[in-house]
Amino acid sequence: MAVDYTVIVVYLAGMLAMGWWGMRRAKSKSEFLVAGRRLGPAMYSGTMAAIVLGGASTIGGVGLGYKYGLSGAWMVFTIGLGILALSIFFSARIARLKVYTVSEMLDLRYGGRSGVISGVVMWAYTLMLAVTSTIAYATIFDVLFDLNRTVAIILGGTIVVAYSTLGGMWSITLTDMVQFVVKTIGVLLLLLPIAVVKAGGFSEMKAKLPTSYFDPLGIGGETIFTYVLIYTFGMLIGQDIWQRVFTARSDTTAKWGGTVAGTYCLVYAIAGAVIGTAAKVLYPNLGSADDAFATIVKDDLPIGVRGLVLAAALAAVMSTSSGALIACATVANNDIWSRLRGAVRHDGEEHDEVKGNRAFILIMGVGVICTAIALNNVVEALTVAYNLLVGGLLVPILGGLLWKRGTVQGALASVIVGGAAVIGLMAAFGILANEPVYYGLLSSLAAYVVVSLATKPTDEAVLAAWRERLAGRTPELASEPTPAHQ
Repeated sequence: MAVDYTVIVVYLAGMLAMGWWGMRRAKSKSEFLVAGRRLGPAMYSGTMAAIVLGGASTIGGVGLGYKYGLSGAWMVFTIGLGILALSIFFSARIARLKVYTVSEMLDLRYGGRSGVISGVVMWAYTLMLAVTSTIAYATIFDVLFDLNRTVAIILGGTIVVAYSTLGGMWSITLTDMVQFVVKTIGVLLLLLPIAVVKAGGFSEMKAKLPTSYFDPLGIGGETIFTYVLIYTFGMLIGQDIWQRVFTARSDTTAKWGGTVAGTYCLVYAIAGAVIGTAAKVLYPNLGSADDAFATIVKDDLPIGVRGLVLAAALAAVMSTSSGALIACATVANNDIWSRLRGAVRHDGEEHDEVKGNRAFILIMGVGVICTAIALNNVVEALTVAYNLLVGGLLVPILGGLLWKRGTVQGALASVIVGGAAVIGLMAAFGILANEPVYYGLLSSLAAYVVVSLATKPTDEAVLAAWRERLAGRTPELASEPTPAHQ
């Protein structure tokens, strides 16, 4: 294992070095939070793919393949569909807004007053997303170094918090590009073909497994529909995803670079399911489907390659964790703390804000590590996060982009009713039930439409300013006041 250890240690040291290098570039709020809005197509595509393909997509995707066969690809496949839909239909407009958070977009569209409430919902989502990614370190470091769960979480979490705090989005962008390359080589180019060959090829796999393993819809229509609701729609509105859109150099980069990233996700989804199917042939009696990835890596890969593939898994977890962490800190600082204390600057000065945002990443990072240590069930935490996001924020965000008649009162009612419905239904039916997201989304939509139609239309001056921003004709300001602050 000495060679494998060396590969991992070099990789982790490289992540910290890039954090240090990123710190030298992040001299303003824009540089720190959105990489100066300067990413070209190649870097944008790589970093977008890196953030959405995390531990759940890699370890969990292989596990679903182990349990259901090729139809296990649907979870990651719907993530790819979400990135494609976001990129083709919405990303150009989002990039032109020149904001930092989803809540700022809501304030611009509706005329203020929705920021703190929507910010709290988005903060809860990004926090739980960061926590679930951090928990995944325990699985990987257990395979690597036989560390106990708490030490593994602290080790992995500390490295991510360190490079994210140092250089903000520049550090995360650089590390994500490395992580994208490592994942591509480790999972697609090495693990996938080796797993298929070890399992005897597709003909042998078909001979040894039930036909349901090769049915594209074998996982079930209701499960696929739920994946679409949670993950495809979740990709359209998550702060962690939007913050990457904000880094694009132009709306064209956001559209086409994101399309490439979404297509890559579709390929990654199929690869994970095939690897899991091969693992089922090789190890038919594993205690848990989620052990499939670690088992096939540990027992079937040659020295050196094993270290690279484990580094790929680590890369998958780190990219999602760091993206969720900076999103969580950005929302906490810009949408909640700054608004509650009323300290909105109007002088356009950005440099003083870097220190504050860096402090928030550090504070949120420590909180994420502590929560990850205390929490055990990753699936439940991730389900809570996406149920809140989709049930509480999907309707007012997409409504704001697509329906002129939507009002701030309708948006607030939608967030409150949808969020409360999701929480109540999770308590009644169970966290993993489908009903919370189904009925939560419907109640959010009903509240948005009914209250919007029952209240005065949004002021025409607010809509005019919104159209100017959507067209990209309004220059970015560091701390531009929303209509509520003017």
